Amino acid sequence: QVQLVESGGGLVEPGGSLRLSCVASGFTFAVAALSWHRQAPGKGRELVARIGWGGDAITEMESAKGRFTISRDNTKNAVYLQMNDLKPEDTAVYYCRALGLDFDYWGKGTLVTISS
Repeated sequence: QVQLVESGGGLVEPGGSLRLSCVASGFTFAVAALSWHRQAPGKGRELVARIGWGGDAITEMESAKGRFTISRDNTKNAVYLQMNDLKPEDTAVYYCRALGLDFDYWGKGTLVTISS
C-alpha cells in the first residue's frame, strides 16, 4: 500500500521556522522525483520546491527562495522542507509528491499557519 505521510505543520509566529517531513512507503522511493506543493485558502495548488532522485534541489517558488530548502534522505524514505523566516502569506496546506516514470503519488497534506 502506497503512503505519503506529511508531518511537522502547525501554528508559528511570523519570523519563525518549521521543518516539514514526508515519509513514504509502498514504492521505490530512491527513483522518485520529490516535491513540495502548497495550497493557500482560496487559491490553487503551487509548486514550492523539488528534488531529483540524484539530490539536485531547486526552490521553484520565487517568494520562498532563500527561505525554504528541500532535502531528501533515501535511507529513511523521507523528504523534508525546511522553512525559515515564515510569513503570514506562507499559510497553506503543504503537500508532498512523489513522481516516477509510472507513478504519481500525493500525500494528504499538513497545515501550516503563520500568525501572531
